[in-house]
Amino acid sequence: MDPQALKTVLDSGLLSFPLTDFDADGNFNPAPYRARLDWLKPYGASALFAAGGTGEFFSLTPAEHEEVIRVAVETCKDDVPIIAGTGYGTRLAIDLARQAEKAGAAGLLVLPHYLTEADQDGVRQHVTAICKSVGIGVIVYNRAGCRLGPDAIARIADDCPNFIGFKDGLGEIELMTAIYRKMGSRLAYLGGLPTAELYAEAYKAMGVPVYSSAVFNFIPRTAVEFYKAVAEGDSVTTGRFLDEFILPYSKIRNRRAGYAVSIVKAGATLVGRSAGPVRTPLVDLTPDEVAELKVLIDKLGPQ
Repeated sequence: MDPQALKTVLDSGLLSFPLTDFDADGNFNPAPYRARLDWLKPYGASALFAAGGTGEFFSLTPAEHEEVIRVAVETCKDDVPIIAGTGYGTRLAIDLARQAEKAGAAGLLVLPHYLTEADQDGVRQHVTAICKSVGIGVIVYNRAGCRLGPDAIARIADDCPNFIGFKDGLGEIELMTAIYRKMGSRLAYLGGLPTAELYAEAYKAMGVPVYSSAVFNFIPRTAVEFYKAVAEGDSVTTGRFLDEFILPYSKIRNRRAGYAVSIVKAGATLVGRSAGPVRTPLVDLTPDEVAELKVLIDKLGPQ
């Protein structure tokens, strides 16, 4: 897909990042992963992030990453664009980016480089090198060790025509506003905070109406209804969902580091779409926490 065509796709609609399926031994399990994508496609997500954060990119080997992207592209074909995660150090990120492009990914999401703090100019050079290594569109995920400001973002955009998107996972309103005001329509802007529904209305008011939904993985009908309510300014519907599901859900999610992924896998299991356990160093929810989550899901009705 042409980078500007992908940018147009990302300018509206709900996004999500499918779970990666593992078997009981923790190995990638392609058959249920295909089935998961087939189940999610008809709900109308604008694009799907394969091997993203909730897809446990950080636990995949390069060979597994390649297979995950290939299976996602083969399954979704022309129905839903697949955006592949990439990350780590620059050379490995470039290798992953190129293999994702070869597998047919429509674009890339550059995840934080992990562990080592880096000067903003170094991170800018890192993102620029990834952009220049491929022809497909690239989105940068501002989160954790990747904290780019408006001047760095502008330099990447000047140097890289295929840099088409900015995903915010920091939640710093001043920084997000400064980037948006500087870059205008040059980029697509995505909300990327964990449990993005909590912030959706505030981000829409700021000029960022698009976000990626983790709960889409197990309550897709409700996730789409919430997105539509945000888009239409239906605060009664959004308020009810926040009160009855998202806020109590977030209380469970906040109990342990890494539960933002674990709770999504638990939710998928509860609706009959198990993706297997999380890989260490993440840990799964306790049985009591799964029971708490089941009560919340059951109240929403069939998906």
